[in-house]
Amino acid sequence: MAEITAANVAKLRELTGVGMMECKKALVEAQGNIEAAVDVLRKSGAASAAKKASREAREGVIAQYIAPDGKSGVLVEINCETDFVARNDAFRAFADEIAKKVASNPNINLEAEREGAVAKMGENIKFARNARLEVAGNGLVAAYIHTGAKVGVLVEVAASKPETTAKEEFKQLVKDITLQIAAGFPQVVSRENVPAEVVAKEREIAAQSDRLKGKPAAAMEKILAGVLDKFYQTYCLVDQGFVKRNSEVSVKEHVAQISKQLGDEITIVRFLRFQVGEVAA
Repeated sequence: MAEITAANVAKLRELTGVGMMECKKALVEAQGNIEAAVDVLRKSGAASAAKKASREAREGVIAQYIAPDGKSGVLVEINCETDFVARNDAFRAFADEIAKKVASNPNINLEAEREGAVAKMGENIKFARNARLEVAGNGLVAAYIHTGAKVGVLVEVAASKPETTAKEEFKQLVKDITLQIAAGFPQVVSRENVPAEVVAKEREIAAQSDRLKGKPAAAMEKILAGVLDKFYQTYCLVDQGFVKRNSEVSVKEHVAQISKQLGDEITIVRFLRFQVGEVAA
């Protein structure tokens, strides 16, 4: 049996791109023979996965998992190389299973599952990101994955009374809000959540527009207020026109109507919106 040296481990890593511990184990199994160790790693799929890891993974899907009690949920983005694989039912099922595992254990090590998927799909696969929402108090977490699984949404909606969350009207509202977020692409829940620097930038851009040149200060402030109001109607979820009612009322107004109908105070607490390939903030 050849000696298992640091140099041999480094050489095997260079040939396969596999981690140090895996290379050491493979060399032990191959009795120190580097070529045989390469075969050991190839048979396990590790070398194949490592080689494919150098290839870019820009396609992929968003997957979700909601706990049976509706009190928590996760979104995950899993990337692959081609849209062909992203549309594959086996890849979708793999993504759903990963979301379920992340929901049960946020710190779980899924490298073995990733390498197995690489070997099965024949492409580089990456776990791009994941996020979790959990209700504190009365409320529900709901998710929505848009057709094609390129966009996914997670939202937490709270109520004052525990019995409200069991009512179908409340559940439908939460579901409708996920659709709103997917379609409307809001950045924050309400105006109070907009960073001051974002508001300042919008004011600055508007103030430098041709329509404000030469305007008196009072008129300028009135126009700026109108411009910012339009901005909020795009940027803030509750200020958006509620798409399910053809934008005739705002999301805030619709939530208020359901609140009155149920005799409770309903609040959109927070949301997440993932889109495949976007740069996370």
